[in-house]
Amino acid sequence: MFRETDAEGLTVGRAAALVGVSVKTLHHWDAIGLVHPSGRTAGGYRVYSGDDVARIHQVLVYRELGLPLAQIGRLLDDPEADEREQLLRQRAQLLDRISRLQSMVGAVDRMLEASATGIRLTPEQQVEIFGDDWDPARVEEAEEKWGESKQWAQYAERAADLGPEDWKQIADTTNALHDDLAAACRAGVAPGSDEANFLAERHRALISTYFDCTYAMHACIGRSYVEDPRYVEHYDQMAPDLAGWLREAIWANAKIHGVDPETARWE
Repeated sequence: MFRETDAEGLTVGRAAALVGVSVKTLHHWDAIGLVHPSGRTAGGYRVYSGDDVARIHQVLVYRELGLPLAQIGRLLDDPEADEREQLLRQRAQLLDRISRLQSMVGAVDRMLEASATGIRLTPEQQVEIFGDDWDPARVEEAEEKWGESKQWAQYAERAADLGPEDWKQIADTTNALHDDLAAACRAGVAPGSDEANFLAERHRALISTYFDCTYAMHACIGRSYVEDPRYVEHYDQMAPDLAGWLREAIWANAKIHGVDPETARWE
């Protein structure tokens, strides 16, 4: 059976094994013109040269960074591209990704540690403290959605130190804020006014009980108050159009602190 030498190049099987992808993947990349085996053995077999393997590694780096294959191909085939500059940029992006992954590992570790001490009230205690309209499933829903985030890890750590009396105090603070928000909305307090900004800061401070809430995050939360029907229903039963008023108050306050609420991201 034919077996190529390293001097001749690598067959698709050996190349796939070397870089850690499937033969099917390399065939696909060949078919779409992303990476071709450019060499041939003395026996006429197409093989991957050292440069081809280097290109495969570049594709893998870009794919790991989330770029679509078509964009990767354009980057690699750009005659104006500086290869060293590309590699340095790839390295910086990978280091950033590694840092974020390490942060996520740390968050998971903190969550595990916190959960070992019991981070939540029982469902019965939640309803007793937060009221009959509280749905304990909200906590599980939030964990499913945000469980891998830094903010959830902060919540887990802080919640681990809170007992029923602490949660009762938080609930009382929340209810008092809701009363003041509803009163301001009914009175026609203008978003962006000193009074509205003060209420928006109280709202952000309440959220910061659970995790460090930046103005950008606060703007994203405000956006959800008019996009999620459950929030709309929750706030509008306190005062007509309170959900919309609160979003506008949060956004106006965020603008004062240099955040464009229309384009704000969770960061």
